[in-house]
Amino acid sequence: MSICHINGEYLPTEKCALPVTDLVIQRGVGVFDSLRIYGGKAFALTAHMERLEKSARIAGINVEDGSIIRDITQTVREGSLRADCPDGGDCIVKAYITGGDSAVHGVFPNPRHFVIFESAPDVKPEAYQNGVALQPTTEGRPYPLVKSINYMVGLMQEAGSGDVLECLYCPDGKVTETLKSSFFMCRDGKIITAPTGSVLGGVTRNIVLELARVDGFKIEERCPDVSELKLADEAFLTSSWKEVLPVVRVGDIKIAGGKPGPVAAHLQKLYRANLGRWLDK
Repeated sequence: MSICHINGEYLPTEKCALPVTDLVIQRGVGVFDSLRIYGGKAFALTAHMERLEKSARIAGINVEDGSIIRDITQTVREGSLRADCPDGGDCIVKAYITGGDSAVHGVFPNPRHFVIFESAPDVKPEAYQNGVALQPTTEGRPYPLVKSINYMVGLMQEAGSGDVLECLYCPDGKVTETLKSSFFMCRDGKIITAPTGSVLGGVTRNIVLELARVDGFKIEERCPDVSELKLADEAFLTSSWKEVLPVVRVGDIKIAGGKPGPVAAHLQKLYRANLGRWLDK
């Protein structure tokens, strides 16, 4: 079961609706952010709300007075403690801001917003033990600085791709990010990942990088060439619900012989050990 807060009330998601006039339906105008709830406490709530607000501003969606972000923040905190919150408050929250019904010269003055609480996608223990596969594509994420609802390009690339978890964007031969996650490659004693500005600023990504730096890892922020994948010592993803997940194959390329590496396993343990530092108080 999942619940949604919309128009000031909590309802089962199947009872919620938007007007067909909303531009999120008619033109795909909308932004969102997703975050993890652990035991009724939101993880990195402030950082996620800052990213949501930034996405809305760049997209031209009016959040200037701050009321929508304040309402969503309150809803996340309140909803996470409700008795009907999925899985006893260990779930995923997705907060959406739509374009509303009108556009004025590329600006959307009257947005709507709603928040969904749902069960976290199931990542089986075997995925952390054996790693996952990605499907490379020459496409790139549209408007990478905005966490837009528009996932169509990436989803189309995944069609018929078998057992892959997600597509990996590789525009112009450069590895950037996946459909739903930040991508990391380890080579020559360094953790390599695309810089913020070329990719969406992942909240989990930033936390993992902070933990890695403090722990003594060398970080190189650049977009690696696709040709470097076959030379990688290991690779992994980060996201709110995957945390730190090893990657063992990209298309036909096996990473390090198709086995997860020690860096991803270490960072996953480090991440879990430090969860409390970023839980909402």
